[in-house]
Amino acid sequence: MSAVTAGDDPRDASAETKMSFPQKWTTDNLVLFLSGLVMVTRNRYLAWPNLFLTLCAWFNQHSLRTKESSNSPTSALMICVSALVASYLPLITVQPGSTSTQPPQPMPLG
Repeated sequence: MSAVTAGDDPRDASAETKMSFPQKWTTDNLVLFLSGLVMVTRNRYLAWPNLFLTLCAWFNQHSLRTKESSNSPTSALMICVSALVASYLPLITVQPGSTSTQPPQPMPLG
């Protein structure tokens, strides 16, 4: 059995700190999340605000302030544009009224 010191107890009320938000919000994670969400749901209306956020992050990039492990805004821009294309691609490739009136035939076994 180990003894608990005064600073190690998580229930200690004196160790509480006030919640504070970070000074700088990173938009890289938000842009990548929204790009993935657009690709999965094919929501065209969400792709345009995502493009706006990506362009804002791209224009406001500071090369001296970025970490080495962070994603570049240029790659986020390419992912955002590909999500925009993926959301509008079914409108171009799928023609309205091209559905078949016959039900699909079952595949023969063996």
